[in-house]
Amino acid sequence: MSKFSSILVTGGAGFIGSHVIRRLVKGYPNTKIVNLDALTYAANLDLINDCSQAPNYEFVHENITHFDVMGQLFEKHCFDAVVHLAAESHVDNSIKNPFAFAETNIQGTLALLETARQAWGNHAKEQRFYHISTDEVFGSLGPTGFFTETTAYDPRSPYSASKAASDHFVRAYFHTYGLPVVLSNCSNNYGPGQHEEKLIPLMIKNVVQQKPLPVYGKGENIRDWLFVEDHAAAIDLILHNGQVGETYALGGNNEVKNIDIVHQLIEQVDQALGRSSGYSQPLITFVTDRLGHDFRYAIETTKAQSTLGWKPKTPFQEGLAQTISFYLSKFRE
Repeated sequence: MSKFSSILVTGGAGFIGSHVIRRLVKGYPNTKIVNLDALTYAANLDLINDCSQAPNYEFVHENITHFDVMGQLFEKHCFDAVVHLAAESHVDNSIKNPFAFAETNIQGTLALLETARQAWGNHAKEQRFYHISTDEVFGSLGPTGFFTETTAYDPRSPYSASKAASDHFVRAYFHTYGLPVVLSNCSNNYGPGQHEEKLIPLMIKNVVQQKPLPVYGKGENIRDWLFVEDHAAAIDLILHNGQVGETYALGGNNEVKNIDIVHQLIEQVDQALGRSSGYSQPLITFVTDRLGHDFRYAIETTKAQSTLGWKPKTPFQEGLAQTISFYLSKFRE
């Protein structure tokens, strides 16, 4: 049973949000779960069709930047917890249009924070405002070392800069107003339901459809991959058991070069489609590197493990197999 009676989840029609919605709706039937989403291009309500008729679930089509509307929703539903996932998240898009990222990720977060403060009052005790962020706020690692909760911020893209700013606003509301906040910074997520602009679903789609597989630079950039269900489990734990004012670093302990991911996807998708080994290798196309492309991300998860008992459970190959299966059924339709 959840200690919260009414939880607002922002961005619940997105990739990570849909998995969080499902976990909360099914795990806490006595708690009202309100999914607020602006339904921009990356959202997909079909991902949570299995929750749409649940008696403890409600969807609201709205934008977090609309401050007056947020106040009305808080008054109507008496939220005692917020899980804030709504964000613009694609780095390439942030390079093309940084203003949209500042509006959603900074102004939207600020609108939610102030709405919660006005609803709960200063130095609230029983409520919880949980802000989900990214490891990209820490910048870029060299060949060694790990990001931790105390790593200095060094954002390198408009996306990561906007998320860094929102993180700072969340902490400022904790220190200034006593808003009961918790934060987490996670590594790259993967799994069923991710928008096809992202690396793994894009590569699966293009292998299926025999289109070029664009790889930035030489594909040497390294990412730490966290299965989305493991992330949703961590969010659940931090929401209910995380210590107010604390930050938790979440990673999958799966560091892989981008080019190696592409090779694995080619091999497994071709095999699933009955093609010969290496059939789609010629589709790899190296393209001009992304502006300000961070070299490596890696997360040290000791704090989450020692204080919350959380650790990623899904082996990378198992998670990848689930992901491929999901997208094969979609892209072969």
